[in-house]
Amino acid sequence: MSAERLVLSDKYKAFLQCDAPAEFLEGTTAAGKTTVGLFKFMLKVAESPKKLHILAADDTGAAEKNIINKDLGILDDFGILVEYKGNGSGEYKMPHILFHTSGGDKIIFVVGYGNKRKWKDALGGQYGCLYIDEINTADIDFVREASMRCDYLMATLNPDDPSLDVYKEYINCSRPLPEWESETPQEIKDELKEEPKPSWVHWFFSFDDNAGLPEEKKQRIIQNTPKGTKIWKDKILGLRGKATGLVFPNFDRKKQVVTSAWVQAEVRAGRIRWKKFTCGVDTAYSSKSPDTISMLFQGITTDRRLITLAEKVYNNADLDVPIAPSDTAVKLVAFLEQCRKTWGFAKDVYVDNADQATITELKKYKRLKGCMYNFWDAYKKLEIIDRIKLQLGWIQQGCYLVVDECPEHLAELDKYSWKEDKDEPEDRNDHTINANQYGWIPYRNLIGFEEEEK
Repeated sequence: MSAERLVLSDKYKAFLQCDAPAEFLEGTTAAGKTTVGLFKFMLKVAESPKKLHILAADDTGAAEKNIINKDLGILDDFGILVEYKGNGSGEYKMPHILFHTSGGDKIIFVVGYGNKRKWKDALGGQYGCLYIDEINTADIDFVREASMRCDYLMATLNPDDPSLDVYKEYINCSRPLPEWESETPQEIKDELKEEPKPSWVHWFFSFDDNAGLPEEKKQRIIQNTPKGTKIWKDKILGLRGKATGLVFPNFDRKKQVVTSAWVQAEVRAGRIRWKKFTCGVDTAYSSKSPDTISMLFQGITTDRRLITLAEKVYNNADLDVPIAPSDTAVKLVAFLEQCRKTWGFAKDVYVDNADQATITELKKYKRLKGCMYNFWDAYKKLEIIDRIKLQLGWIQQGCYLVVDECPEHLAELDKYSWKEDKDEPEDRNDHTINANQYGWIPYRNLIGFEEEEK
């Protein structure tokens, strides 16, 4: 048995030791979900008192290729303990795996959920363990009928359109274990909101959890997947993606991301001259949500480029002592002073005007301390759609750059998506984007170039 060749991360070790009636393995591509999941599934089959079990994929060909015959697949892992009967044999005429265990021989039927007539013929009676490969693509009627007949359910999936029935009825009824919850993206946790089923466990696995994945292969997968597409969001970021895609699909890190050292060298060489510095602030103070306090410092050049130079982001949900508006005033001024020494002076600062508590504290700070910064309500009469249109144009023109020391802003540019049911962006992954917009809106006429009419 080649199972000793499995290289396991701590999370996968915890997964193998977890005892739950249903487990959903979601995450990025190449995270090892199928490889380790199959190994555990076979162990559960061996432990089960029942003789009959089900392994389901889109069709039997996909099951043979991606599950049974693959490297570190069932035949590779369990060797002489398993026999694959692709044409059936003896008592069982449909494709199945014969698994020799210390508790007697087990039968694992190989079912294709892509053919309703065939899987309807296959189902009948009760089963021990059920494995569903890529459950997000499975016929929902199959999932309903098969899952009600088993003692243990394991399902793998790459994130997909969250409006699919399988999320509401099954996946979103599971929850991550407390010790691994922090490693589940907030966007996924926000979706796990259906009434929880007792002891159903949700696992999120990423590239980093696959201890056996060589770094070169990981980078090749990332480089060969086009950014700004649904497949990028689903398979590389591991986030559930809507078919409508990303708000900024033309943002290319290779073209738009620069280093602080490069910017400073360009300034010294005279190729970058600053026209204006500005700062935008987006605030929220909930300790129970992922809402953040985002500060973005930006520079506008004489050749009409907008460069995001620095960020400071706080998440109250992550802090033992939550930040209050009075704390934000102190932290914002410290951030502005740090940026002034590194880049230049942003006299005017634009703050989310939905949060008058922070504006009040900032004005109080200025009155008591006599600081040299002016704090203004953010100008929101420019519609969000119009802001996005401007940014898309600036990105295309090469007039929108971001320093690589702004990871939160870069992450949001990669995730910010359109709503499925409305022609507007989602109200998430937008805190630094809002701060960014508040900072440049008053100076938008200094950025980019008018498109020539053809």
